[in-house]
Parts: sequence; structure tokens; C-alpha cells
Amino acid sequence: MATYKKRGHKPKNKVEEVEQIEDNSTTAEVFNTLDAGASKTEEWVAANQKYILGTVGVVALVILGYLGFQKFIQEPKEQEAANEMFKAQQYFDNAVNGNSTLRDSLYNLALNGGEGKYGFLEIIENYGSTKAANLANYYAGFSYLNMNKYQEAISYLDDFKSDDEMLGPLALGGIGDAFSQLGQVEEALGYYEKAAKAKTNDYTTPKFLLKAAITALSLKKPAVATPYLERIKEEFPKSVEANQVDVHLGQAQAMLK
Repeated sequence: MATYKKRGHKPKNKVEEVEQIEDNSTTAEVFNTLDAGASKTEEWVAANQKYILGTVGVVALVILGYLGFQKFIQEPKEQEAANEMFKAQQYFDNAVNGNSTLRDSLYNLALNGGEGKYGFLEIIENYGSTKAANLANYYAGFSYLNMNKYQEAISYLDDFKSDDEMLGPLALGGIGDAFSQLGQVEEALGYYEKAAKAKTNDYTTPKFLLKAAITALSLKKPAVATPYLERIKEEFPKSVEANQVDVHLGQAQAMLK
């Protein structure tokens, strides 16, 4: 067993003298190794000082550049795009809520602009990196959908990206409606299913569960439709869609026999 020897301890015999020399030698070797490592680190830092400072400088410039871009370029551009789009949104709202005979004309104005203001298509073209341009894809898609221009509707709605509780599922459901009108029913079913799964709320979820169920039934897929209908009945009993569930469930059950 090792014994502790006080500093300055004099060896009593040759064995202890050899041990003390070895201990001192090992300690010195450890410190020499540490010193050598520190020296090499200092040498490396000294040799690469310009590179290190240059890298730090580049990172700092990137951060400052990004902050400057956001503050002095992106934010004003966002505001400008939102201002430009205000009139197009008015045309769209009037088309949705107004006289049906003027509907297509109003959607055209919403898409292409009027009264010296941009339409949704010009917002997308001129302000492509902004939130307003992204939202313009949503409005343009539904404008085309309501004008029965389904391929265009799919294209613009597909370009719209959002995690919004309502807009995200509605855009996916709109693509489903466009595919349904084109007779591409399998594709329509897939998008209705995506819309139902995108967010869970009392409006879009039962809406697209029902559309998915009805579409599945049209494809003679009662096993696909039944869980969607049962989910509406169990989770959304107060929804408008819940009033239609029993009829479609009866249809699905008849197909399964």
C-alpha cells in the first residue's frame, strides 16, 4: 500500500531514494507535458490569429447584415406589400359577398389590380419574399377556384405555406375541391385527408372529414369513409357536418354488406 511522504522527506534507504527520484521525475514529466501543450496552443493561436479574427469578423458582419436587412429593407417591403394588397383584398371580399353577376369581374380585379393598385398576381411577382406575397397566393388560388379555373387554383394554393389554424387546412381543402372538379377524385381524397389532419378545430376538421368520407364513398371505399364519419359523430357532435353523418354512415354500412 502506498504511503504518504511529506515534502522534504529524506529517504531512509536506497529503495526510498530511487522511489523519490522516480516520483519527482513523473511529476516533472506531467508538468512538462502540460507546459508543452499550453505552448503549442499559444503557438497555434498566434499563428492563426488573423484567421480567427477574420472568422469572427465575418460572423459579426453576417449577423449585422441580416439585422440591417430585416430592419431597413425587409420590414419596409412588408409594409409596402401589405398596403398595395389592401385594394385587392377588398375586391376579393366584394366578390365573395356581393352580386353574383359581378363576381368574375371582381375576382379579375382582385387578381390583376385596379384603381392604380396591384392585384394579387403583381403582389406575388413584385414582393415574392414577403408574408403579403405568400398570402396573395392563398387569395389568388381561391379567386381562380371560384372562377372555375382549377389548374390555376391548384398551382397558387400549393405555393401558399402557412401554419395558421384556419388558412392552412382551408388551402389544402381548396386543392381537394379543385381536383374533385377536375374529376381527379383520388387526388381530391388525399388533400381532404391532409386538410382534416393539418389542424384540429371545430370548423375545418369536421368539414374536411366529411368531404373525405363522401369522396371515399364515391370511390367505393366504405372502410375508409366509416372512421371519418364516426370521428365527426364522437368528437364534433355540435358541428353542422354532424347532422349528415348518419345518412352517410348508413350508406357506408350498406356497401360493406
